[in-house]
Amino acid sequence: MSGGPVCETRSAMTVNLTRIYTKLGDGGETHLGDMSRVSKLHPRVEAYGTVDELNAAIGVALLQPGMPERFATWLQRVQNDLLDLGADLSVPGAVSDGASERERLRVGPDYTAWLEQACDEVNATLEPLRSFVIPGGTPASAHLHVCRTVCRRAERRTIAVGEEVNTEVVRYLNRLSDMLFILARAANVVPGEDGGSEPLWSPGAHGSGSAAPPSS
Repeated sequence: MSGGPVCETRSAMTVNLTRIYTKLGDGGETHLGDMSRVSKLHPRVEAYGTVDELNAAIGVALLQPGMPERFATWLQRVQNDLLDLGADLSVPGAVSDGASERERLRVGPDYTAWLEQACDEVNATLEPLRSFVIPGGTPASAHLHVCRTVCRRAERRTIAVGEEVNTEVVRYLNRLSDMLFILARAANVVPGEDGGSEPLWSPGAHGSGSAAPPSS
């Protein structure tokens, strides 16, 4: 897969942050991207706040030993994409048709296309799954599973925004959770070890002696 940029912003954006605290949110409200004021508990704020949480979780995952360099490059691209998603989610309204809404940064189908390409590329190298995966194994894999679950929550929060949300944001988060799952599996493949260190669910194994009980 090409290492060059896949998604291009539709126009140059300037971000100027001269002060970090403004005191405008002290009453429990915040500005959306269109400058409207809403509660910090508003579904739209919950959505882009969870996307921000996902971005932070990926930042921690990138610090883990054993993270393949190729995966790290993709995840860094994802981190930038997630800021685009946050910008999209922060502005109410449907995707602009160019007639009534001034130019906004909106996520398009090309954002999801490269995730699918990465999924197919890595998944083709993995053994077929014979059971559900128990999160764990290597530090990189375990942290990628945490990212996957946060991503699923971000998807649910985005859907909860309602009909005004850009459906491409939902598609991106859905496919990203798939990619994080696949990368987590691949990060558990240890060269030279048969089957790697991927923990798998054993249905009904409680009390069978297949796992050590907690010490008393």
